[in-house]
Amino acid sequence: MDARGAVARISLAAIRHNLKVAKQQAPNAKAVAVVKANAYGHGDLRVAAALEADADLFAVARFEEAQRLRAGGIRLPILLLEGFFNLEQLHYAARHDFHLCIHGHAQLDALERTPLAAPVTVWVKIDSGMHRVGFAPEEAEGVFTRLAKLPQVVQPVNAMTHFARADEPEQRTVTEAQVARFKAVTDGKVAATALCNSAGVMAFPEAHADYIRPGIMLYGITPFGDRQGTDFGLRPAMNFTTTLIAVREHKAGEPVGYAGSWVSPRDTRIGVIAVGYGDGYPRMAPAGTPVLVNGRRATLAGRVSMDMATVDLGPDATDQVGDEVLLWGDGLAAEEVARHVGTIAYELVTRMTARPRLEYVD
Repeated sequence: MDARGAVARISLAAIRHNLKVAKQQAPNAKAVAVVKANAYGHGDLRVAAALEADADLFAVARFEEAQRLRAGGIRLPILLLEGFFNLEQLHYAARHDFHLCIHGHAQLDALERTPLAAPVTVWVKIDSGMHRVGFAPEEAEGVFTRLAKLPQVVQPVNAMTHFARADEPEQRTVTEAQVARFKAVTDGKVAATALCNSAGVMAFPEAHADYIRPGIMLYGITPFGDRQGTDFGLRPAMNFTTTLIAVREHKAGEPVGYAGSWVSPRDTRIGVIAVGYGDGYPRMAPAGTPVLVNGRRATLAGRVSMDMATVDLGPDATDQVGDEVLLWGDGLAAEEVARHVGTIAYELVTRMTARPRLEYVD
């Protein structure tokens, strides 16, 4: 017997391949590799180190994420997608070659009144239709004018936006309208532009601009909910696995797990696997959600608990304690599992806790 808990095996070769795919789709653009949220659950330092030779820039959401990359030896410039939250972060950014997204008047005002040790590279966020953060298009000219007067800013500035519905092909006109709004206020007025997240990279070549920002596609996952990354030549980067820790005979009519929510329609064998919501596997995953046991499909039976879940192995199963179970990865796409759960694959890979061990293969 050799059973153990959940492990996420990360293929750095797959991540490098996926960045190559993104760059092939936008051959005239530079690549901002997005490694926020611990590289979407894949381990930010290891992923950034694997991509540093091929990316032009890294991007994260929060200051602490950028600080961690610098402390870990990553030397490429890092774009802070949410910008700075206080003056301490602003001064640190100037010293450590962080690019700053400026998306609101509070940040702009603070930057204007703060002398810096070195000028910072600024990306002005234009709200072209996401309506989350960013300057309205009619504000853009005034913002550019104010920034052009600042010695603490690298001149000229850059501009970026974010698509709200690029992952919905049937809503193409919405994204096209965003592109038009953005171009109307930035053409000829900034050094460089960036519009495309993964969905934009894959579906809107006319919007690739100077920089692309591949995120979820780096990890082999498509932003399009009804497709899989392999449909686009991407390789899954994470094989999330666990093992069987018990195999039990189970009679027809008997329930399994909390609340007895699943009752077996037949005599079968139930496998208990060492994974639960304490590992980040979704508690809301319903009975019928697929897993691979020894390479063949089986399905969840009963509720996912904190440390364990149960699987209907079938009446003729010969699986034993210690056998491997794939929760998602090669052969079982995270996108498919997400559809059963009623969520998106982004959430599956980013919600893992610290308990599963990350193992890297190359």
